[in-house]
Amino acid sequence: MNNDLLPVSKKDMERRGWDELDIILVTGDAYVDHPSYCTAVISRVLEGAGFKVGVIAQPDWKNAEDFKRLGRPKLFFAVTAGNVDSMVAAFSANKNRRRTDDYSPGGKTGLRPERATIVYTNRIKQAFSDIPVVLGGIEASLRRLAHYDYWSDSVRRSVLLDSKADILVYGMGERAVLEIAKRLKENAGGKDCLSGIRGTCIIRNNLDGLDDHADIPSFEEIAKDKDKFNEAFKSIYLESDPFGGKTLAQKHDKRYVIQFRPAAPLSEKEMDGIYALPYSRRWHPSYDTHGGIPGFETVKFSITSHRGCPGECNFCTLCLHQGRIIQSRSEESVLSEIKLLSRQKDFKGTITDIGGPTANLYKASCESWNARGACKNKKCLTPAKCKSLKLGYAPTLNLWDRALKIPGVKHIFIGSGMRYDLLTERESDEYLKRLCSSHISGQLKVAPEHSDERILKLMNKPHFEVYERFTKRFSEMNRRLGKEQYLVNYFISGHPGATLEDAMNLAITLSKKHIHPEQIQDFLPLPM
Repeated sequence: MNNDLLPVSKKDMERRGWDELDIILVTGDAYVDHPSYCTAVISRVLEGAGFKVGVIAQPDWKNAEDFKRLGRPKLFFAVTAGNVDSMVAAFSANKNRRRTDDYSPGGKTGLRPERATIVYTNRIKQAFSDIPVVLGGIEASLRRLAHYDYWSDSVRRSVLLDSKADILVYGMGERAVLEIAKRLKENAGGKDCLSGIRGTCIIRNNLDGLDDHADIPSFEEIAKDKDKFNEAFKSIYLESDPFGGKTLAQKHDKRYVIQFRPAAPLSEKEMDGIYALPYSRRWHPSYDTHGGIPGFETVKFSITSHRGCPGECNFCTLCLHQGRIIQSRSEESVLSEIKLLSRQKDFKGTITDIGGPTANLYKASCESWNARGACKNKKCLTPAKCKSLKLGYAPTLNLWDRALKIPGVKHIFIGSGMRYDLLTERESDEYLKRLCSSHISGQLKVAPEHSDERILKLMNKPHFEVYERFTKRFSEMNRRLGKEQYLVNYFISGHPGATLEDAMNLAITLSKKHIHPEQIQDFLPLPM
């Protein structure tokens, strides 16, 4: 392995001495070889296992020709719409066309189709009718079963059926895609070997031999009955734990979409291995003349320290994609990546973030997570933090100290959002002090989301008085440190259950408190 970009053309293959590839990844994003990009992670994981991998980024989907540029892979095509759902990339919450696409060269729009997962797979099947196609990424993951689609205002079938793909990987798919590759290699490309892989979905004509599974309401039932829709969602949610979750079966006409049990959480060693792979940490040079990839600039010198979130905010998809169980990298792994970044020619001394879905949950742990998985009958953070949840503030402070001693590193900032409710008690005193004194670049991101207690309960967010307690603490700490720093507050309008009066009351509350939020996000009902 080396940190050269993976082949995107026949010439690239020739330079490596390859006449064919094992696996070709097709993505709706521009090709950026950085661990913040799903295509980069999956391609490097496969490469690390000894497979010959190529990338087709943002192909011309008007016909099948561009999907032939790297030839026919020996094993399979892997398809992703990219780091975001292609409909979200194309449209705002008001269904207006977006003017920019941060994952495309120069921010240009229109370089990926709507419903990219379906379009790409159909074109691949046109080009190579019998090749296995594996779906993955956020678009496929959250459309794996019958789901509500905001843009058509209808319940749609599983994306597996509409795309005619052979298998779908949901969640964070490193283990699953490796298992798929190994099985297809051992079975000389036969598709019948793909049943039973954790973290995947397939289509079957019957349920013969499917043990210990749960049937959920069919596509036809949930398309016409909201109660059945809610019943299906509840089952999907409750069976999403990798320890206790069951295989699910959902009928679509005369066939069944089978969702096998979620993949087990990655160990610290596995997490370290993924982030130690030889990413080149740059976009493909063909994008230079277009001004590069805008979204890459925000993550170029950032570090992903962990995955997962136990917050279970009711408007968030993290629980059904990354899961509730925190999976953290070791301090040594994070420090090794910082050392690598510090040696880059364009590094100016600032690490812009060490974080994940929630920055202050690095190294958080619970005995139940390792033994039984996440609890079905109670929440980790609401109405208050569970006593069994242990926060990782001590190792985080140690990590920050050691990182600042690395030659060339001047600043370590935290750019990810924080759970402010975990910064209101005495156990967070030293963490908050150090955060405010050295690791905020002037602004800290928090998400109170609303001020109305009824709406906050619907959101599964803390009471507004918790946010007020935190803001007071934050102000006092900065005053004591002689710092002038601010909060970047995020709020949601139009959440289910909220009225126009609630929006007016939120506006009045913010005005009285002299809060000028950077963003008010219109609620967007994404799949799952």
